[in-house]
Amino acid sequence: MAPLEGGPRLVLLFSGKRKSGKDFVTEALQSRLGGDVCAILRLSGPLKEQYAQEHGLNFQRLLDASAYKETYRRNMIVWGEEKRQADPGFFCRKVVEGVSQPVWLVSDTRRMSDIQWFREAYGAVTQTVRVVASEQSRQQRGWVFTPGVDDGESECGLDNFGDFDWVIENHGDPQRLEEQLENLIEFVRSRL
Repeated sequence: MAPLEGGPRLVLLFSGKRKSGKDFVTEALQSRLGGDVCAILRLSGPLKEQYAQEHGLNFQRLLDASAYKETYRRNMIVWGEEKRQADPGFFCRKVVEGVSQPVWLVSDTRRMSDIQWFREAYGAVTQTVRVVASEQSRQQRGWVFTPGVDDGESECGLDNFGDFDWVIENHGDPQRLEEQLENLIEFVRSRL
């Protein structure tokens, strides 16, 4: 179970396809709200760190958007699924350790089990945010369909979730994106 004492005022669980702009959106929110108010939590961080340790790989290189990470992505996904099957909250518990900011932006929520864990641990302060982008926009950002990755649970596990509290459209229209970010920021500030 997650720590309840001094817990967050708001937990936003971001999901979306590869190259939809999840990191871009969460970083934009953090830059406007401030690092003292809001923390970006990446579930893939503890996963990649553990995977790197167990397989003798460079953890820092697994964190960036490089060919190095892509080389190991498929095997890392399988390994992560095995860990989650044994303990669905393993990576969720790891990522919240020591976080003191009142607002948490979980930038890479990928599975129902992630949402369930945060809802059970933090209840009503948990909200879901889906970042969507057209295939064309994603391709312009470098996305290429990869079998075994883009059709796997890590990319499709929340496709039919349907009940997102927020949907951010990130199709490449900066003005539209800005309007949506402002609405979300206003909501976040109302929870502080």
